[in-house]
Amino acid sequence: MSILDSVVIGAGQAGLSASYHLSRLGIRHVVLDADAAPGGAWQHRWDALTMRDVHGVAELPDDVRPPRDDERANIAVPRTFAAYEEAHDLPIVRPVHVDRVDDEDGILVVRAGDREWRTRTLVNATGTWTHPFLPHYPGMETFLGEQFHTVEYPGPEHFRGERVLVVGGGASAVQFLGALAPITDTLWVTRTEPVWRTDDFTPEAGAAAVALVEQRVARGLPPQSVVSVTGLMLREQEREAERLGAYADRRPMFARIEPDGVRWADGSFERVDAILWATGFRPAIGHLAPLHLRSAAGGIQLDRGGRGTTAVADPRIQLVGYGPSASTIGANRAGRSAATGVRRALAAAALTGA
Repeated sequence: MSILDSVVIGAGQAGLSASYHLSRLGIRHVVLDADAAPGGAWQHRWDALTMRDVHGVAELPDDVRPPRDDERANIAVPRTFAAYEEAHDLPIVRPVHVDRVDDEDGILVVRAGDREWRTRTLVNATGTWTHPFLPHYPGMETFLGEQFHTVEYPGPEHFRGERVLVVGGGASAVQFLGALAPITDTLWVTRTEPVWRTDDFTPEAGAAAVALVEQRVARGLPPQSVVSVTGLMLREQEREAERLGAYADRRPMFARIEPDGVRWADGSFERVDAILWATGFRPAIGHLAPLHLRSAAGGIQLDRGGRGTTAVADPRIQLVGYGPSASTIGANRAGRSAATGVRRALAAAALTGA
């Protein structure tokens, strides 16, 4: 079996960007994508999410930005990605679900069922969508109503006329409340008091927020999302929910879940028909466990003070869409950085004869 110069795992925004830059550098590689069709995580978003609703999709390298209109995001973005893959003849293999990556005598072996690819370097671009975080609360298995995580969100019309409990303090929870409050009864709970941003989100403010995420990654800590340090802001489409009091009635977390509602710490009870867990995601990096990249602090430490993409524990490994690059703009920049890191690792291996 021939040995590739690099393997990219994941064909979302970060993976496509990395593949584009690897191709420009003449680095022989393949992109392994778990989905059967182009579009990354976008193809799995709920039907009610339009391009006007999303926080923004940056253009891929040497491409144009998708329009901000009323087309469904789970159609518009996959179409854009598919056209990009074809236009740049990116070497994508799908569907391939990677199980693990091993190191065999200095060669990385990417395994997916009975298939494997041998490579000198690796770019991990698996994002977070396939690794939703669902906390456990006493009694949640007894609840007789419906429970959905963000990945399963069926859209606001599904809940019309119901009493919906939204759990989570991030941008998704704010967006869900914005869509649900005008058509149903909502209740919002979070572990901590939400932090609202009242000033303009300038480029300088964005850079400062990303820097906080970089600091965590530089210390080998598990990354937080960029939005967790930017604070929350309401968009125009959420103003009606604000007028209805959806954000003002936020309560701390309940003590337990019962068959028809939740019990608060003071013993009082609240009936709810459905629970929507907007509790976020964790990096999908379990397949990298055999490489022992995690630091003692639980995260993967990256070079350049957390601003780079190279794993400090193994310079052959690049991570894109991880930590500070977990946004569409950040993913594009990380793709270029990762390709440069791959070239650097290949040059170092050539010098040592590895």
